[in-house]
Parts: sequence; structure tokens; C-alpha cells
Amino acid sequence: MDFDFDEVIERRGTHSQKWDKMERLYGVPAEDGLAMWVADMDFRPPPGVTRALARMVDHGIYGYFGDDSDYLDAIRWWMRERHGWDVAPEWIFTTHGLVNGTGLCVDAYTQPGDAVVLFTPVYHAFARVIRAAGRRVAECEMPVEDGRYVLDFDAWDAQMTGDERMLVFCSPHNPGGRVWSAEELRGVAEFARRHDLIVVSDEIHHDLVYPGAPRHLPMTVAAPDILDRLVMMTATTKTFNIAGAHLGNVIVPDEALRARFAARMAALGISPNAFGLHMATAAYSPEGAAWVDALMAYLDGNRRIFDAGIAEIPGLFSMPLEATYLSWVDFSGTGMPGEEITARVEKDARIAANHGPTFGKGGEGWLRFNIATPRARVEEAVSRLRSAFADLQ
Repeated sequence: MDFDFDEVIERRGTHSQKWDKMERLYGVPAEDGLAMWVADMDFRPPPGVTRALARMVDHGIYGYFGDDSDYLDAIRWWMRERHGWDVAPEWIFTTHGLVNGTGLCVDAYTQPGDAVVLFTPVYHAFARVIRAAGRRVAECEMPVEDGRYVLDFDAWDAQMTGDERMLVFCSPHNPGGRVWSAEELRGVAEFARRHDLIVVSDEIHHDLVYPGAPRHLPMTVAAPDILDRLVMMTATTKTFNIAGAHLGNVIVPDEALRARFAARMAALGISPNAFGLHMATAAYSPEGAAWVDALMAYLDGNRRIFDAGIAEIPGLFSMPLEATYLSWVDFSGTGMPGEEITARVEKDARIAANHGPTFGKGGEGWLRFNIATPRARVEEAVSRLRSAFADLQ
């Protein structure tokens, strides 16, 4: 199957958060700025997703969704075929995306005043949701060794106070792009057991692994001995660029944990949106699998071009990507203060990128760039960054 990832699709003026809010939030001009912040892609999803929506439009009635057996079967097929993980249908809850799923887990498994552990820097929405719920964020900063993040359990054991009730773990890691090894995942499980933590494993990027990178292992596969304290989170939205569907899977193998989550879902009256269910069912298919394989081959080319451009600018370092389409770039080697770095990127290069400190401790001096865009834009971004830091070269 041929998929066109080079097509430049105009998203300005389409209610796109990524493109229509960058001027207000970053001061990057809408007319010629490059939006490389929000983690959605500038590609159309697999054709089957569009066909599924077209069938809904042709039918013309948009009522409540009933009988989700095809949807659940599609999830189970995908997890088995792509990740070697057998999922029972009764384990699956459908949430309004995984930020919503995270919030529901915080609500179901912790109390106000409890602490929730994050290995930082990590996806910024976790801390936002935790704090908004009246819980405390316990930040465990990850060290960098040989250019990539590692897990320092000895240091983190000493940080625990006994108030911690949950760990939200990002696998593969956002923003560092790590695919964690089986040994590292078992280390997370042992850490959780030592400190009596429920583990919420956010695996939304699990399909976005590069050719030649280590294989992603679901936490359930790597550490089956912690199923009694494990909640898994996956979604079609990141994989297939359908984030606007606001759809996520919270998968809970343990019966007791499942009952607690179900109670919160019922109390809040949460039910899925029909458009998202049709889109996800179509995406989890052989055509969707072929699309993802083609996508990752294309993103591999973007990754190489972006990394090579960053490497040519003295003082800059991009963490090697094993997964995700989010390049994590260290500007601290320039010796510049954060304000000057962001001014050069936003004002001079006219690029909107996520600011590192929003990802928690360890994010200072870093920026996150979304490279899931047609290659011509990646090449343009590299050119602009070279010009913005030309005095260093």
C-alpha cells in the first residue's frame, strides 16, 4: 500500500490547537511559523478511518453507540498481533483520551493529599492533572547516561516518604524517546512493590517504535507478577493521528482494581463518543498495521535529517529516538540562559516547540520538537535553527 506522507496539508484556520494557537502562546507568527509543539501529526490517518466516518455521514444519524463487541475485538486483535499481549474484553474501559484516563486513575486509586510519583522529565499533563486533583507530585529526576535517560532506583528509594500511593510511568518515554528494556520494566515493578504503589503504565506511544530499535514490551508482559497493582493505558489516537476523537483504553487485569475504576466511571457518567469508536475499530486492522509500518519508515527519515541538523550546531544535542515522533533537544551546551534559547527558536527561527521545564525536574535547557510533519518542513526547521544559532558555528 502507498501512503503519501509528503503531502503538505494546510491546517491553519481549521481549529487546530497546534497551528492556530502557536502565535498566542509562543509569539510565533501564524503566516510562516512552524508548529512543532502539540503531539499530533500533520498526516491523514489510514484511509479506512476516513471510510468509516464517511459511512456514518452517509447514514446521517448520529445516535448513541451500542454493541461495542467489534471495537473490543479490534483492540484485542491489535494487542495480540502487534504486542504479544492477550487482553480479555472485560478488562477494557473506554475513556475520553488518556489524560482523562490518568485523571480517573488518580481519582480512583488515591486520596487528596497523597503523593503520585513521576520519573521526570515526563509528559507535562501528568503533573497538571495530579495537582489539579489536590494530590502532590513526587518528582524523581532521571539521570542521563551515554546520552539517554536511565532509571536510578537506589536514589529514588531514598526519596520515598511513605505518602506515595501511585506511580504514573511513561513507556515508551515521552519526551526522551526511550524504549525501556525488560530488566528496566522489572525494576519499575520491584520499585512499586517495595513502596506499595499502584502503577499506571501509559503506553500510548507503544506502536511508534523505529526500525532497528528495541522492541516495546507491555508492562503486563515484562512484569506479570504486578498485575494486582497494574493499570495499563493505550490508545489509537497517537498511533493513527486521530487525537480529536478523544478516545483511550484503560485496561485493568486485576478484578479489585477494575471494580474501583468502574465505580469512578459510573459515578462520573462517562460513556464513549460514537465517532471515535468507529475510527478506532477501522484503525486497528491490517490496513492500519501497514500504515503504521510505512509511517515509522518515513519518520525514521525525518529523525535522521533532524538529528543531523541539530548535531551541526555547536552546543546542541538531540537525544537518540527509539520511539515517538518527539525529538528532545538539549540546548544547555550553548551556555545561553533559557530566555535567550527560546527567543532564538521562537523569534528568529519562528518555530513553536515545547519548553523543557514544563516536563518537570531535569527539563531545564531542553526543548521538544514534533517531527511528524512532511519532510520539507523538517528540512525547513533545520535550516531555520542553523540560521538562528549561526554565530555558534
